[in-house]
Amino acid sequence: MGQAVSVRVRGNSSISASNEPLYVVDGVPITTGSQSNFGGATNPLVDLNPNDIESMEILKDAAAGAIYGSRAANGVVLITTKKGKSGKTQVTFNYQTGYSESSRRVAFANSEQYATLLFEGAKYLDDANGIPTNDPGSDTEFLNGFFDYNSYGQWAANKTKTYEWQDVVFQKGAYNQADIQFSGGNENTKFFASGQYLKQGGIIIGNELERMTGRLNLDQKVTDWLTIGMNMNFARTYNRRLPDDNAFSNPLQSVALPPLTPNVIPVGQPGAGLPAGTPPGDLQIPIYYNPQITVDYSRFAQESFRNFSSSYATAKLLPGLIFQTEFGFDVLSQTEEGYFQSQTRRNQTRATRGLGTNRSTFIMNYNTNNYFNYTKKFGKSDLSATVGMQYQQSSTRTNFTEGLDFPSDSYQKIASAATISGGSSTETQFRFLSYFARANYKFADKYLLTLSGRIDGSSRFGANNRYGFFPAVSAGWILSEEGFLKGIEVISFLKLRGSYGIVGNSEIGNFPQLGLYTGDASYVGIGGQRPSQIGNPNLRWETNKQFDIGIDFGFFNNRLTGEIDYYNRRSEDLLLNVNLSSTTGFNSVVRNLGSLENTGFELVLNSQNTVGAFKWNTSFNIAANRGKVLNINGQIITGGLAALPNRVQEGQNIGVFYAPEYAGVDPANGDALFYKNTANPDGTIDRSTVNNANYSQAARTVVGDPNPDYVMGLTNSFSYKGIDLSVLFSAVLGNDISIYGLGQYSSANAIYEDNQTADQMARWQKPGDITRVPQARYYAGNGNQASSRFIVDGSFVRLRNVSLGYTLPKSLLNRVKLDRVRIYVTGQNLALFTSYPLWDPEVNADSFDSNIAKGNDFYTPPQPRTILFGINIGL
Repeated sequence: MGQAVSVRVRGNSSISASNEPLYVVDGVPITTGSQSNFGGATNPLVDLNPNDIESMEILKDAAAGAIYGSRAANGVVLITTKKGKSGKTQVTFNYQTGYSESSRRVAFANSEQYATLLFEGAKYLDDANGIPTNDPGSDTEFLNGFFDYNSYGQWAANKTKTYEWQDVVFQKGAYNQADIQFSGGNENTKFFASGQYLKQGGIIIGNELERMTGRLNLDQKVTDWLTIGMNMNFARTYNRRLPDDNAFSNPLQSVALPPLTPNVIPVGQPGAGLPAGTPPGDLQIPIYYNPQITVDYSRFAQESFRNFSSSYATAKLLPGLIFQTEFGFDVLSQTEEGYFQSQTRRNQTRATRGLGTNRSTFIMNYNTNNYFNYTKKFGKSDLSATVGMQYQQSSTRTNFTEGLDFPSDSYQKIASAATISGGSSTETQFRFLSYFARANYKFADKYLLTLSGRIDGSSRFGANNRYGFFPAVSAGWILSEEGFLKGIEVISFLKLRGSYGIVGNSEIGNFPQLGLYTGDASYVGIGGQRPSQIGNPNLRWETNKQFDIGIDFGFFNNRLTGEIDYYNRRSEDLLLNVNLSSTTGFNSVVRNLGSLENTGFELVLNSQNTVGAFKWNTSFNIAANRGKVLNINGQIITGGLAALPNRVQEGQNIGVFYAPEYAGVDPANGDALFYKNTANPDGTIDRSTVNNANYSQAARTVVGDPNPDYVMGLTNSFSYKGIDLSVLFSAVLGNDISIYGLGQYSSANAIYEDNQTADQMARWQKPGDITRVPQARYYAGNGNQASSRFIVDGSFVRLRNVSLGYTLPKSLLNRVKLDRVRIYVTGQNLALFTSYPLWDPEVNADSFDSNIAKGNDFYTPPQPRTILFGINIGL
């Protein structure tokens, strides 16, 4: 829970630098990078209470984001929290309770199917080696012993008894949340205050999240010319973490365990009633480590305290001229504490007498803005201009301690460890200094022009190129204000707009430009240092040049509104790790090299289908993006799994999958086939096939793209006499996903002892069989290698949210002196329509997620299906 999310605004803008947008809360750019050191990446935005948010705006085109300059390369998410309003104090209480559960299961083989597959595979191997299947040295007899041993001797008596490990892994997680808000004020003082408590159990055993938040926003008119204000938020978040999805101790990896192995040690065995594999039971049962042991006999908790705060003062200096100063900070104090008992020692080999860890992270991120704003109206013209500066500084400090050999499991703090086995501390920081100016001009309420420029300086770049200049221009024409359109009643509003701007990207770590030394070169007890990074004083800003043209429209008295956009974004001077000759003593250096391009369109439609007592509104959006790497000097950059990697190469989108192309199964003998895809002398491609034995002759090629062709959303909202209903569908089309992480073991026609997905029962069995699943061959490769066999379509349509509510009538509420009462039920992720074979196509693996490595599934759990019942009361 609290896992990181991956957000892309108009595609990938960079290869090595971050592609995540900048998040700004009440004017303060906040820390959003994961601070996790256990399990998958986390999302620091989880510390923000969503019910405190008044509005959220996404700045996509370069002109809109240009005022944020270097920070806007990947888009900007502007989050504004709620403010008080003059009038009666409003008190709102909201409570919701419910549960979450797995939204999907994957069908795995039962014990009988599992044994059938493995025995078929063993017979193939025995026949190939000329060994009778009943020979004591045969693989078939080995499997008989294996099944008996791993079932605690039960398999021979009942060959159909199946233990469904997914039933152990998945649970119903309880959800409870309470919110209270106070809002009010007068013409001089306005306030908003809130508090929230949230406790949520995960859909995977051993996972839970608890959050408490409090907020106070104040605005005070001191005099006619001076207004001051503050926004303060405090949060405490507790998250019991799970290992990442590439760890044997991750609960979902237990689906690979044989279905004939009991979940708990049976009666009559040492340790009866404990999870299988727990001492004093046999540690080698199951065949792999049982994750239930980690859940029961270890803990890893992440606790964070967070303070988002900002203050401002606005002074009216002259008619039309104001000065505003802002100061904000984001403080994150996080502790990660873990303890592994001796029962986990098969997985944590050093935990024979207990293993404890403690890591603390402290981030101080502060920001100040100071600017003048001038507005003037003269004749048909309106002019507003802004000029100012911004400074941001962030520092991060970490400390780590590890201890071994505890007196007992009752002592789990490092102070009780007999041996302090590890420790370290780090500190890093960055700074930005910026100057900006913007002017908006409007003539006759129909001609619009905006010019902006920003100079950014960053501590992350070389001394020779520390500052960058980022200009932008946008223009608009409100055609519906022109005389030649005013008589057309069907047109309510029509605006043509275009923009061009340059923004920068600096999210590359804090010291890529410097030659660095590391103080870890001690020798015979004497401290020492070594060069660890070669410097580049010429390192400069990665830039994004974006052109956007769009139309905003409204028809039929604005009952149908929308917008259409086309954009072209080109990223240049990419910040890349470039390989160096080993004779330099270094492997790579960060340089500016190459370019890539994104083009696309976006369409938004909003309609009021019916008005009156029964209201029905519809909102639809669709976006398409096409990305291409234009130039990286012929380099090949890879990420993800080494055997089936994501790849960056010229002419392709970022992260395409690169592997041999699977050609199916030879119906004559059950061999897996692969297309050669090698070049013929005449330049054509050889599309003949080779079998598994000649797999190395099949050339690697692009076999998939994790980037979607289309992203869509559809919302329908209905209301009638106090009843309201909202239904949201979302869709992603045209993306591919690699399931090789699980597939090479559990969807590989029984090459190993891992339990197999049920679709492997469609394997080739006899000459003439037509199938995509090769013959089962135990420990003899037959299509389990990396290939397009494990690249699948990730397209889906999801029923994302359904909410049904009823607001009690005023006549009833007046009797009990309440302003508003609404009762509701909400369902999230209620249905999924997809051909994807595993749990969830909306997925990225924890353990090797990166800019490049997208669309990988490695035993990655599904999104939860959540049902919530709630009541909202207003006083």
